[in-house]
Amino acid sequence: MSAIGIEAEFVVVIDGQPVKPEDVFGSPRRIVRGPLMHRTGRSYHLPTGSAVYFDTGVIELATPMIEIERGCAARAGRSLWESILFLRRELDAWQEQHEHDVNLVGFSTHYNVSFDVPEADRGPNRTVEKLALLLTYLIPAPVMLLAANRQSTGIGVRPRGNRIEVTADFTPDAALMIATATLVVGIIRDVMAWPSYDLSVLDEHDGRALPRFRDFAPVPHSSRKGWVARYSCFPRNPFMAHVDHDEWEIAGGESLSLREIAGRLTKRFWPSIRRYADPFTLRLIGNVMAGRAPSLLELADRPPAYESVGRLCAWEDSLFPEHELPRSRYERVLIRAIHGDRLRLGADEWYTPTGMRGWSHVIFRRERDRSKRVFSLDYLLRHLDDWEAGSR
Repeated sequence: MSAIGIEAEFVVVIDGQPVKPEDVFGSPRRIVRGPLMHRTGRSYHLPTGSAVYFDTGVIELATPMIEIERGCAARAGRSLWESILFLRRELDAWQEQHEHDVNLVGFSTHYNVSFDVPEADRGPNRTVEKLALLLTYLIPAPVMLLAANRQSTGIGVRPRGNRIEVTADFTPDAALMIATATLVVGIIRDVMAWPSYDLSVLDEHDGRALPRFRDFAPVPHSSRKGWVARYSCFPRNPFMAHVDHDEWEIAGGESLSLREIAGRLTKRFWPSIRRYADPFTLRLIGNVMAGRAPSLLELADRPPAYESVGRLCAWEDSLFPEHELPRSRYERVLIRAIHGDRLRLGADEWYTPTGMRGWSHVIFRRERDRSKRVFSLDYLLRHLDDWEAGSR
């Protein structure tokens, strides 16, 4: 199924000094006290379902795949923030044992959406690379308003083979991060259905509904392939501008504030955003775009909550309780596997999960002969109800 996922990166600060987590901890196993399911390399799955690993000097958390449907961004955001809470508690225990103060400083967030256009419908003007470039002209303004802060430097879009990845600063507010993910999946899914991803299609659409900054040109992304709308790509720094007072000339001759540009783009994609949003998040997006709820860009500076994620900003269980927003089916499959719950297939064949292969396959050991078997999440979905009943 089509899916989304969210990744977040954190700088580790010990006793006031930034450190490389691989130098201090060596492996996530040195942080987490309980058992972990191995994923690949030095990455492991936490009991929450998210993966944890060290990546070029930061700690990264990545949610499991969440199938795209109404509320999918809220499910992914809940999974990520529950994992942040879990990691913070494990670091609390580590720092008490080693008598060092450890902080997680928010660095970046990556929003991933499946690129699932059938092969027969692709072509020279309908590739994931062209889609990424096209989105770089559409997605920055509304993402800035929901996810960025005064010290942000850019909004990126990267083609990742079978997915599109939008990169932004970490947002130290779970509701705003979920709102960003909801807007991202809505816009990407809408544009993905366009007959062409060539930049010329922007001239064919209503310029008022799809306002574009004049004199804007994205630059190559600093890491991997892709594009980024850096502050230097605009006539002046949009992250430091007043969201309502400073005006920007757009293609067609109008002058609009950043909030007006973001609001028009959001309105253009509103039917698709609404299709995937939960009611709370839909209201929040509308309120931020209308100025009824604050954007972090309206603050004088970057909020101090960035400096201690899990303490100064944390997950609230009341935001999306499970009885109101059940776990996604992919999430439930993965959690069963991570917990090591035995699965019966056929008349009397029992299998025990032992690890993961990438994001989409679970490694099992067949108990009869201890042979290894690998099953995809999609295959395991067909046995989820029996698996959960057997666990109970």
